[in-house]
Amino acid sequence: MRRRHAQRGASLPEMALAATAFFTLLFGIVDFGRALYTYNFVASLAREGARWWIVRGTTSCTNSSNQLADCNATTAEIQSYVQGLNEGATKAPSIQVSPAPVSCPNGATASAAPGCTVAVKVTYPFTFIMGFMPKATISMSSTSTMVVSQ
Repeated sequence: MRRRHAQRGASLPEMALAATAFFTLLFGIVDFGRALYTYNFVASLAREGARWWIVRGTTSCTNSSNQLADCNATTAEIQSYVQGLNEGATKAPSIQVSPAPVSCPNGATASAAPGCTVAVKVTYPFTFIMGFMPKATISMSSTSTMVVSQ
């Protein structure tokens, strides 16, 4: 009978240690899931920005009889479009977009003429919310390169 008496409060510290480890692991998984989501979202924004640019490039959308809105897209218009795709836990003003023509075939003079390659780089600062993770922001970026086809 004395043995039971000696172990009476032993489960409370064990529960505190186990619960701390469990919740740290659980919230760490959630935080890294947020990081993965943010990276995938940044990659998607880069693809969408590059696609939007090749469709509305300098000469690609003026050749047809049905001219698209936002033809001859500028860097500011591309950045505005990509920031407009913001959703979820990201903040639109923090999304930075850097579109740049990469190369054009011989003889092409326009920076986004058919056959030219364009690249859109999207960068977003990510911060973990867990207390034990570093408070420094991680710059998540992705670059998408596409060829203007029309």
